[in-house]
Amino acid sequence: MEPPLSIEEAAQRTGLSAHTLRYYERIGLIGAVTRAAGGQRRYAAADLAWLAFLTRLRTTRMPIQKMRLFAQLRSSGDATVPARRQMLQTHLAEVQAEIAAMQQAAQALQDKIAHYQALESAASAPPRKNATPKKEPNHG
Repeated sequence: MEPPLSIEEAAQRTGLSAHTLRYYERIGLIGAVTRAAGGQRRYAAADLAWLAFLTRLRTTRMPIQKMRLFAQLRSSGDATVPARRQMLQTHLAEVQAEIAAMQQAAQALQDKIAHYQALESAASAPPRKNATPKKEPNHG
C-alpha cells in the first residue's frame, strides 16, 4: 500500500495544480481529503484514481457542473448507479458526435491542403499547351 501523498506530490502525479486540487475539494468534486497532524492534505490512492477519472471527464469537455452532479451522485452510493451510467452514456454520445464532426472538419482540411499542393505543383511545372487552369473547390 502506497503512503498518502502531499498536495504537491498529488499535483505532480495527476498533472493538476495544487490550486485545482483545492478548488475541486472546495466545490465538492472530491470529498474532504484526509489531513496530517499539521493540517496538510494527504491524498490516498483512491483519491488519485478519482482525480484521474475527473481528468478524463475534463478531457472529454464535460462541464464542471455536470462533473459536480456526477460526484454528488457517486457520493450518494450504489442507488445512483443507474443515473451515473445514464449520465456517462449521454456524455459519451455527445463526445462521439463531436469526434465525428472533428473528423469531417479534418478531412475538409486535408482536401484543401491537397488542393493547394496541387496548385503549387502546377505553378512550378513548365506550362503545357492547351492546359486549362483548375478552379478551386467552392468551400473556402
